[in-house]
Amino acid sequence: MTPEQAAWFSETFARLVANVEKVLLGKTAVIRLGFVALFSEGHLLLEDFPGTGKTSFARAMAQSVRGTSNRVQFTPDLLPGDITGVSIYDQRSGAFDFHRGPVFANIVLADEINRASPKTQAALLEVMEEGRVTVDGVTHPVSAPFMVIATQNPIEQAGTYRLPEAQLDRFLMKASIGYPDHASTLRILEGAGTKAHDVTVPEIVTSDVVIDMAGLARTVHVDPSINDYVSRLVDATRSTTEVRLGASVRGALALVRAAKTFAAANGRHYVVPDDIKMLVEPVLAHRLVLDAEAEFDGVTASSIISQILIETPPPTDRQAV
Repeated sequence: MTPEQAAWFSETFARLVANVEKVLLGKTAVIRLGFVALFSEGHLLLEDFPGTGKTSFARAMAQSVRGTSNRVQFTPDLLPGDITGVSIYDQRSGAFDFHRGPVFANIVLADEINRASPKTQAALLEVMEEGRVTVDGVTHPVSAPFMVIATQNPIEQAGTYRLPEAQLDRFLMKASIGYPDHASTLRILEGAGTKAHDVTVPEIVTSDVVIDMAGLARTVHVDPSINDYVSRLVDATRSTTEVRLGASVRGALALVRAAKTFAAANGRHYVVPDDIKMLVEPVLAHRLVLDAEAEFDGVTASSIISQILIETPPPTDRQAV
């Protein structure tokens, strides 16, 4: 990536964020994380309360990139075919026709993913990893770009199926929208006469531009000292006594990929340690499995990440290649 390309990337990224912020008022940080996940070709997990704007967030992102969006409300009786699609026999043609499921969209909102059975969760997570659906031995690629924004409700855990750690690892980031501040709430209430589904945002770029930007983000320079820093941070998550299972190699790769996009979003063609510091919690925290005693004592993954950042010094000089 050249400095000129980084400047264009940053300008386009800022326009996309500002466009979505027309719908999700006062939530610049989480919107930026959403687009970092999109351009890093990853998926986003939102753990939040009902009514915080998750559906509007996904729809506005899709509208901004001239993409399609689908919402799937996960329930205990939802079947894998309800997501991926099914083959139905056509008597006139004497052949099976594949009817695509809602996963065939650019941005898919999987609402309350922990309410579906493990088999249905696995069907969605397989598509997230492979980027295609196989039904009756026939492979169907999903749309490009493709991103899943999955949500979990932190309350009302009765009748839910917790996502296994191996499946949580498939999400590039985990974030929370949260409730708006007082000023943003007043602006929302001023538009109370307009239904959320009636609110649209203008298109900023096409889907092809998103694919190009994702490819451009992969070319951001990462100094060997940054890779060493990421490796030391990940190693620290595995050695702390409060953690039963630390971050995986997939987590380390996700952190570097996200940092490349984050650097480009800030107009740089190279990654700096501050990029890693900003992203280490949303990228790594949900991958940690805490010790039972630590959880009982009120220790959280976020507090462990914060402590690791304090104890792990960032690089101050570039390494010779």
